[in-house]
Amino acid sequence: MSFIDRIFPNPLPSIDDILNKYKKRNLPEGSKVTRIAPSPTGFMHIGGIYTALICERVAHQSNGVFFLRIEDTDTKREVEGATKLICSSLSNYNILPDEGIDSNGQEFGDYGPYKQSERKSIYQAFIKYMLEQGKAYPCFATTEELDELRKKQELSGARPGYYSHWAKYRNLSETQILEKLDAGIPFVIRFKSEGNYNNKIVIQDGLKGKINFPENDLDVVIMKSDGLPTYHFAHVIDDTLMGTTHVIRGDEWLSSLPLHIQLFKALGFTPPKYTHISPIQKMDGDSRRKLSKRHDPEADVRYYDSVGYPKDAVIEYLLNLANSNFEYWRRNNPSKSYKDFNLELKKLSPSGALFDFVKLNNISKEIIAKMSAEELFINSFEWAKQNDSELYLLMQQNSDYVKSILSIERTGAKNARKDIAKYSDIKEEIKYFFDDRFSISDDKISEIKDIPSSKEIVKDYIEIFNETDTNQEWFNKMLTLSSKYGFAKNAKEYKLNPSNYKGDVSSVVKIFRILLTGKTQSPDLSEIQKTMGSTRVLNRLKQIDNIIKD
Repeated sequence: MSFIDRIFPNPLPSIDDILNKYKKRNLPEGSKVTRIAPSPTGFMHIGGIYTALICERVAHQSNGVFFLRIEDTDTKREVEGATKLICSSLSNYNILPDEGIDSNGQEFGDYGPYKQSERKSIYQAFIKYMLEQGKAYPCFATTEELDELRKKQELSGARPGYYSHWAKYRNLSETQILEKLDAGIPFVIRFKSEGNYNNKIVIQDGLKGKINFPENDLDVVIMKSDGLPTYHFAHVIDDTLMGTTHVIRGDEWLSSLPLHIQLFKALGFTPPKYTHISPIQKMDGDSRRKLSKRHDPEADVRYYDSVGYPKDAVIEYLLNLANSNFEYWRRNNPSKSYKDFNLELKKLSPSGALFDFVKLNNISKEIIAKMSAEELFINSFEWAKQNDSELYLLMQQNSDYVKSILSIERTGAKNARKDIAKYSDIKEEIKYFFDDRFSISDDKISEIKDIPSSKEIVKDYIEIFNETDTNQEWFNKMLTLSSKYGFAKNAKEYKLNPSNYKGDVSSVVKIFRILLTGKTQSPDLSEIQKTMGSTRVLNRLKQIDNIIKD
């Protein structure tokens, strides 16, 4: 029995049978087949959603196929529930694969299995083929031997790695291999590279252009001791059989490109086109660094749900990171779906996009501003149900009142209010409408006291208050009070003759804004009064005696 049959004693599918099963995809000319292939080793990183979105857009813009593959061959690092989280995250953000695994864990599509752990016999069939062709070999190096190798290379100034004459088990005879197998010595399978590190190759990247690399000469592990492949080998087999035309992945794999190209050629396969994208980064002091799973809560895609960013806001923000012209496109196409935007790989930033909460919030405010009061209520109510029990109960018990609050400067407004960036903001934006949650801070009370005649102005207004006043009628009353108590009717008039006035009408309005909302900025005060109702408004205004004592 040959050592190859000893390594693989059980029947494996033939290469021809495998290739016949995974037939070439019948797609229109120019269609692209892309994939997202995460490892289930923790939470879904926002960078994973970013890459998935790019892959999905590239495929579907070309009438192609986008599929999900779970790369779970690193069993030591696999986290329970991570695969389900990956699938549900893609579903939540409407990045729906045409093939792969759905949010219920069910596989669908003709090119599966879509979990690498279930494709073991396929990989081993090709590993066996590589052994038969003399393009791979079993390596029995122990951890101690590899440590010793590294020390020798370090002392001699040699380039680190398992290659050339440093590859101790590269040229064992059949007899030597059988002896070690008989002795039960653990082994891995290594690729027998024919590359020369001194030779240069040129590879075209979809984003970074032409890149010069040294040829790969490392005899990398392609099958681990547990019989599962490494990423390097599984990538080549899977993306060939599944018909991937464009591999879009993080640039941490850029240095592995010469090896991957070499493996494709060793197997007689045509490599896909590659695009390596830089990770999303953030400013840390004066320097940039990539978003960290350990230090940055925004790295976890669940963060955006937890604070209540609408799904479309996150997607449109990521599109803005990918192609900066998306912002211009959205401004000119306010009602179109983001899927009508044509994403271009060449417009991605080669150095990496910079995460910016201000930009995310602005985009989210625009999206929320487009919602009707009813839509905003439903969306925020569902969010609160899962994330904020206090807000959920408040909305449940006062649904009509909260809907009327959310209608302020929204229903029928020419320019809808843009003060809500995420659903978690709503609690703060509506709390002053409820007497048991309303308060005025000491600094705001001081601002009222600093306005001359504030107490008299409020008492006069109470006499003329009418909750049925139109916005203009209410403002006219503000102007009347301004004139009576020595305030200019507008800022321009005040600036022209500041010595003649105590301030302008905005100071008068400020008194009522603070007394009714506890804030110096709020939506339209006239609409707030109508929503609160006359009883609540008058009760608050009458507290002026307690606030400003004679």
